[in-house]
Amino acid sequence: MQLTRYTDYGLRTLMYLALHSERESLFRISEITEVFDLSANHISKVVHHLGKLGYLQTIRGKSGGFRLAKPAAEINIGQVVRALENSLAPIDCSKPYCLFTPACKLKGVLGDAVDAYLAVLDGYTLDMIVTNKQELKSLLPDLSISILQ
Repeated sequence: MQLTRYTDYGLRTLMYLALHSERESLFRISEITEVFDLSANHISKVVHHLGKLGYLQTIRGKSGGFRLAKPAAEINIGQVVRALENSLAPIDCSKPYCLFTPACKLKGVLGDAVDAYLAVLDGYTLDMIVTNKQELKSLLPDLSISILQ
């Protein structure tokens, strides 16, 4: 199972915010894009979506930005993946139509695999995947002080 880039960017953003949970100032799109070398357009969409889902508090305006809306311990990775992925269907037997579809058991097997995959993700929260904060922070580039304020 491979997650879309959209979900990947969402998880990276949440992890970055969790790594800096002690920070009082708001985060900006430009900080995330600079750290991960990603498109501002993509990250804007992801941040907006995470805000609508209640994972981020977003504040508009000149001195606006965003931050986690709840503690990292309350953000379940499986729920985030379900919310960000358009489809978790492992296979589409209709395009092109597969002749085996009426009697095929593969779709059920793959469905079980997705369920198992999500069950593992359900066992983790955001804070659990960033317990090695110092190690993760050491991998981040040094940003100019103006972006971090």
